Amino acid sequence: MGREEGEKAEPVTPAGRFFLQPKGQNIIHCVVGTKDPIDIEATKAEIKTTLLKHPRFCSLLIRDKHGRELWQKTEVELENHIVYPDLSGLIGEEDEEEEVVINRYLGDLAVSSPLDETKPLWEIHVLRAQRCCVLRLHHALGDGISLMSLFLACCKRSGRPDLVPSLPQPKRRNLSPTTSVKEKLRRVVLMVWFTVVYCLQFVLYSLWMKDEETAISGGDGVELWPRTAATAHFRLDDMKLVKNAVRGTVNDVLFGVIASGLARYLKMRSPTKPAPGISGLALVNTRLRPGLQDPSLMLEPGSKTRWGNQMGYVVLPLDLQRKDPSDPLEYLKRAKALLDRKKLSLEAHFSYKMGSLIMSIFGPKVATWINYRVIARTTFTISNVVGPQEEMMFAGNPIRFLRASSTSIPHALTMHMVSYMGKVEMQILVAKDIIPDPRFLAKCFEDALHEMKDVASLPHANDQGRG
Repeated sequence: MGREEGEKAEPVTPAGRFFLQPKGQNIIHCVVGTKDPIDIEATKAEIKTTLLKHPRFCSLLIRDKHGRELWQKTEVELENHIVYPDLSGLIGEEDEEEEVVINRYLGDLAVSSPLDETKPLWEIHVLRAQRCCVLRLHHALGDGISLMSLFLACCKRSGRPDLVPSLPQPKRRNLSPTTSVKEKLRRVVLMVWFTVVYCLQFVLYSLWMKDEETAISGGDGVELWPRTAATAHFRLDDMKLVKNAVRGTVNDVLFGVIASGLARYLKMRSPTKPAPGISGLALVNTRLRPGLQDPSLMLEPGSKTRWGNQMGYVVLPLDLQRKDPSDPLEYLKRAKALLDRKKLSLEAHFSYKMGSLIMSIFGPKVATWINYRVIARTTFTISNVVGPQEEMMFAGNPIRFLRASSTSIPHALTMHMVSYMGKVEMQILVAKDIIPDPRFLAKCFEDALHEMKDVASLPHANDQGRG
């Protein structure tokens, strides 16, 4: 591979430079399961006409004489990016369940060698017997919103190969035209107040604040520990039923399920200890337009929905002490109250802008050090990407499921949720010496939603949610 003549190198964005530092190296793993056996030649042909048309997928990472990272267009040898792994060592004598084998492989990938910088920073691992591919993508290429948006643009609707999948459109909570001046002023005051409080909390985590030590705590260096994975399965209709009981959102339900599930898990691991207070980091899209984007618009000069890493962190404190054992919706109500306050603040935008500012003033090493401290002093990572609810296909092969995870984070627990075709898959990646039983943890989350669903299905549930 060589550089293309006349192509000018593009600088890596400030956020992208963070992911190229030793402490910030991060690889996204997107698992795509298909209905039919994978046709390698058809898949290659589709990649050539879609992914390889995108500048980031045909660019080398280079550094100039000042050490600044740049993207340089190059020719791509597709064969060098496709891997056919040998999974024989991951399949047990009795336990050969497809999902278990895939998750074992993801655990191995999470601590395997980094992507080779002598070629564009992505790979596709083909697991033929499991009918799935693992897209291994360096986080410097873009965030989850960018990469998922691009992947969907490479797919077609099942039964309608002339159409791409429709992008989900998140609902905006705009004020009504009839909203009083007093109410508007109240919201502005609350926005300023919550922004100050939460941004100060974020700064304190980078200085000396730290979560209480628990059976799921990570810390400095844990990103190098051996990993294993598990998958929690939910139905989107169940989440919608539960959210309606408290007039909330699917994100409220997700956070409530995580709080309830972690409380169950920690009670099992430490039955004599009182429920702790811990916190997680949520990854939030900071673009003006929420949700998945049109990739063609993201590449236009001056676009307000730019390609790249346009995300900020939000600290989500969890109180796992159950105050009313008779109310299965207690964790959900607390989650909704917290997220309602977080939505009024500009915390995510603050963390993103501060990271960019520190990067430009002090350089990537200092910015990475500060960011790493915040992660290492909290307990878990969570993200959520809403995918299409219609079946889609890639290279003519219908897609069964979509999952995602990311690596090299000093948390012992990361959770990434992707919804598709009415199903919700939460990929759980853990440091297995700290959390040796991730499948049980996944069941704790599933049981938490089932308990909430049972209550939300009762006739009085909506009245309870308003109480």
